[in-house]
Amino acid sequence: MAANGYLIVSALLFAIGVVGVLARRNPLVMFMSIELMLNAVNLSFMTFAHFLNSVDGWMFVFLVLTVAAAEVVVGLAIIVSIFRARRDIDVDELSSLKG
Repeated sequence: MAANGYLIVSALLFAIGVVGVLARRNPLVMFMSIELMLNAVNLSFMTFAHFLNSVDGWMFVFLVLTVAAAEVVVGLAIIVSIFRARRDIDVDELSSLKG
């Protein structure tokens, strides 16, 4: 498979993630869509790193994976705390985080 194929798959995964974030109101689905978008970017980084014979793309992949793991921990903690307080986690009705 040529580099174009990997980049097309990466673009499709990213587009599916964008649709998931924009169309869904469930925060868990939104977080999964964000993770899908980050993994699509990782796929494009790996593609460019492989075909350019560079390790810079792999370093960015590890950086993005680290940030994604931290984002999941913080995001799920926020979702759990809101669910405990309200028993409802509709994104459109969340204004409890405003200061």
